[in-house]
Amino acid sequence: MKWMNTLIKYRLLLGVVLLALAIFVHMQTGFWPSFILYLISVILVIGHFLFGPMRLIQTAMEEGDMVAAKKIVDSIKFPALLIKPIRSVYYTIQGNLAMVNEDFDVAEKMMKKGLSLGGGSLSKQAEGPNKLQLGMLSMQKGDNKQAESYIRQAIRAGLPDKENNAAAYLQLCSIMMNKREFRAAKEYFRKAKGFKPTTPQIVDQIKQIEKYITRMPG
Repeated sequence: MKWMNTLIKYRLLLGVVLLALAIFVHMQTGFWPSFILYLISVILVIGHFLFGPMRLIQTAMEEGDMVAAKKIVDSIKFPALLIKPIRSVYYTIQGNLAMVNEDFDVAEKMMKKGLSLGGGSLSKQAEGPNKLQLGMLSMQKGDNKQAESYIRQAIRAGLPDKENNAAAYLQLCSIMMNKREFRAAKEYFRKAKGFKPTTPQIVDQIKQIEKYITRMPG
């Protein structure tokens, strides 16, 4: 909701303004008339530091505006104050943004931080995609054994949509092809196609693999 995004964007400023107003009312009339203003201002300020602008970041990333997403992430000056599930998502987003910039070392560091926090429903939602990204990073480094471990963990943890699931099984297919385990490669390829992905990059990868996989034994 647009009004909610606006409130989150200006939550800290509004909290400070209400706190100043509460102090003024307190000085003029007494504590109890200013109590509700104190209460709302404290809720807004504490909410800013404990929950951060995650909704705004999510909106920016869904719209594909990575510049805006990074700007919002960078506005979080004290990530250690975020509650644990939110902090886990924060580090995962930092890792995703680093991946976009092809800064793989930072991406790996941030994603591992997010995983290490664990706990909470938000963290659980991020666990699968986070491990899938770590698996892809391991493949970039040529460490297929670690990549396979992370991707299998990602599938077990759960992935949010057909695109992520297709990507995961395609990566496993590639790993099995490199290991010359052709029967497993074909099975993972079949599963990847079964998700009917529409992302151009994944569709193209399926077409490329399809040229070779029918010729494989097994």
